[in-house]
Amino acid sequence: MDAIVEAALRKWPNVPHVYGWLGLCARGDWYLRDAQTQAAGAFPRAKGSRIEHRRLREFIQRNYAADAAGCWFFQNGPQRVYVELECAPWVWRLTDSAAGLAIESHTGRAAQFESAWLDAAGRLFLATDLGVGLVHSVDVERASRAIETEQWQVSECAADSLALRFGYVLSPAAWRAATRPGAGPTQIPAGS
Repeated sequence: MDAIVEAALRKWPNVPHVYGWLGLCARGDWYLRDAQTQAAGAFPRAKGSRIEHRRLREFIQRNYAADAAGCWFFQNGPQRVYVELECAPWVWRLTDSAAGLAIESHTGRAAQFESAWLDAAGRLFLATDLGVGLVHSVDVERASRAIETEQWQVSECAADSLALRFGYVLSPAAWRAATRPGAGPTQIPAGS
């Protein structure tokens, strides 16, 4: 986490959390979801605006983490902005290396392979030392070589069972509403 973020947390420890305003798609792209987008439906059906600003994406990625309940968030200074996930908390990019395939997250963190999972839609998920994530669509061919050469053994699964098996929450906003009746998504005040 950035030092400036840690300092803000110490200075303002009780800033309310925000739900529903940020999404992570299956390709590892971040989306801002304003009130109008949220009213149009759940993520990823209503995605919002893709974040194009490189430094903002990098800031989000450096300060991306999970809480004890498995809800993923971006720590924006003193405010925790929970992330709506399309498929999983990580999106994996694969590159060839001397040791086999190197796995890197959408945030640029290296990961070590633990297991592979294929859902009914043909999506390939990898469990790693960082957690579980979806293999980016452009890297499925590389992954298939690791499977064909038996470097990776693949188990079949239902996509919705992965969240339970690996302890992550796809929609922190829906989880919050279900666990705290009457506590709908937190809104950012107008003009903020």
